Amino acid sequence: MSKDLKQIIRQEYLKCATDPSHFMKKYCHIQHPQRGRVLFNLYPFQEKTLGLLRENPYSVILKSRQLGISTLAGGYSLWLMIFHKDKNILCIATKQETARNMVTKVKFMYENLPSWLKIPAEENNKLSLRLNNGSIIKATSASSDAGRSEAVSLLLIDEAAFIDNIGEIWASAQQTLATGGGAIVLSTPYGTGNWFHKTWVSAENNENDFIPIKLPWYVHPERDDAWRKRQDELLGDPRLASQECDCDFSTSGDTVFHAEWIEFIKSTTIQDPIERRGVDQNLWVWEPADYSREYMVVADVARGDGKDYSGCHVLDITTNTQVAEYKGQLPPKDFGYFLTGLATEYNNAMLVVENANIGWATLDAIQERGYKNLYHSTKSDQMTAESYLRVYEGNSEMVPGFTMSMRTRPLCINKMREFIGDRSVTIRSKRLLEEMKVFIWKNGRPEAQSGYNDDLVMPFGVGMFLRDTSLKFQQQSLDMTRAALGSVKTNTVNWSGGYSSNTSDNPYTQEIGGKHESIKWLL
Repeated sequence: MSKDLKQIIRQEYLKCATDPSHFMKKYCHIQHPQRGRVLFNLYPFQEKTLGLLRENPYSVILKSRQLGISTLAGGYSLWLMIFHKDKNILCIATKQETARNMVTKVKFMYENLPSWLKIPAEENNKLSLRLNNGSIIKATSASSDAGRSEAVSLLLIDEAAFIDNIGEIWASAQQTLATGGGAIVLSTPYGTGNWFHKTWVSAENNENDFIPIKLPWYVHPERDDAWRKRQDELLGDPRLASQECDCDFSTSGDTVFHAEWIEFIKSTTIQDPIERRGVDQNLWVWEPADYSREYMVVADVARGDGKDYSGCHVLDITTNTQVAEYKGQLPPKDFGYFLTGLATEYNNAMLVVENANIGWATLDAIQERGYKNLYHSTKSDQMTAESYLRVYEGNSEMVPGFTMSMRTRPLCINKMREFIGDRSVTIRSKRLLEEMKVFIWKNGRPEAQSGYNDDLVMPFGVGMFLRDTSLKFQQQSLDMTRAALGSVKTNTVNWSGGYSSNTSDNPYTQEIGGKHESIKWLL
């Protein structure tokens, strides 16, 4: 070999060692289903993805089908093995055969390398490839003890959404990665509430160490609308095609809020708050109080077990717009004080608090502060205009707070669905939107997917329901008030709200329950 050729090879080796993209495009061969053995000529989206994999130790990839991302991860693994000593790469998939396919791709690339790049192999079988520089890649099925007993340099988890016990695998693997290892988790979506979906959502919200990489079908330069249409025909189910091609998470049950609604809200109204307030910075504000407008504050109180959150929304009643939101873990009594201040700030807004369980502690704190515009409901859940006339009379049928029941729960959610479907409500919060994505019908009951909470969905649904009921009843009660005041002079009105004609000398008293009581509050 000439001196010049040796120099050229040396320079090329160094370039490959520093640039995995160059290494793959020029020297790695893959098995193409139609064209046979071809060089791995990376598309721009694959090069960009490769750069992200190299820059970030933890990557979660939400991908469309047949983008060559598993092959890309295999090429990156081979580059690590060739140019780095003692790399321990573990491939995990639903079945050992699937994991073995990843190793097979790596072995095909390795066997077709030029001799000056190829490091001798000490072990080469169906499930593993070990080089004499100490680097190894091996395949294993998805068992709970996968990778538990050894330090792993890179963990490859293929089709992670389809692995039932992936949470256990990840919990055990984390200890092996603590010495400086990394992980590439990739999958098409398969339902919500599973480990892959949770990891993806957390990555999007910067709540874990993973960088999210989303690769829908259209990133591939050779795919067009005609290709996408053919997938609908081939797969037979539009939902399945959307899952496989568009990277849309679909739930194992039926979603309460349709995917197109979610996408519309995400693309049109979701925005960062202009202000984050409170001791925990969890009060998000999009619009400050406008003293010419009317508001409603709707709250749900956490159970107090540390697994859920107290949440509330401030809604502009006129425009049906979310203007502020809180989600945090304030103690129930402190939450009551917080709600009192918030409702006072927003023009003494109607304050609605669910009165189940720990909610009473929050309601007690609100009443302790003497807040007047506190929502009351009937013990029977039968809300009428007449019932609103009796709120301030201490009627035993009325209780502070909103009573959630088997009857009112679906009414609240259906009203929320109605407003969202009609595009007549403005949702600003990405926190609320994420809860909506995993809110499903389970045995006919609307509830959060297993492992998730509905701390923001439920109070928002209550707000939509009350906006369309109690506020109307309030207006009706005003009309009834005018009728009652008219009856003072005419003595002709005797109606179902329990009022009879006035017989006292005071024109602003009325016989109520056999007693003459002041009705000046009606004014």
